[in-house]
Amino acid sequence: MEPDAQLVQQCLRGEGPAWEELVRRHTRRVYNLCYRFTGNATDAQDLSQEVFLRIYRTLASYRPAYGAFPTWLTSVTRNLLVDHYRRTRHDRVTDSIDDAMPLLEEKHSKARTPDRLAEASELSVQLQRGLARLSPELREAVILRDLQGLEYNEIQAVLAVPEGTVKSRINRGRIELARILEEMGVRPT
Repeated sequence: MEPDAQLVQQCLRGEGPAWEELVRRHTRRVYNLCYRFTGNATDAQDLSQEVFLRIYRTLASYRPAYGAFPTWLTSVTRNLLVDHYRRTRHDRVTDSIDDAMPLLEEKHSKARTPDRLAEASELSVQLQRGLARLSPELREAVILRDLQGLEYNEIQAVLAVPEGTVKSRINRGRIELARILEEMGVRPT
């Protein structure tokens, strides 16, 4: 049995430290997914908390035989993000585009100089802006594959669409994102 499935069983038996370990293991994945979909750090934190509340309430419905825990977790996260997207559609239409731009988390590395950090931060901002212009279907496919590193079969399980549709959305999303980034003046180096 995979370690996550063992932790789930321990959680269902009421062992608190197991729940803390599950949250610790998957917080970064959930937050990153929420952030990439919303482009807003505060929303991503709030949505991450909502995801873990939902996971906690529905933990008994997880079945290891149907897939790995991270795939199930991603599916639950995606469903919550779709709900959030539908609830906030009107708000997004009325917000100014400047207000919607994210403040990106800084990634520090001893090997990076300040100018490299600034360049990476700007590229991250541009990528987020480009992703925001993709349709939700293409955006989620690209995020799950290229930013979250999920395999095609995992994305198929999360999105509940055929693998051919997954591959098509990823391909179309990449092409559209490249076109958008080129329009924005972002060129590969």
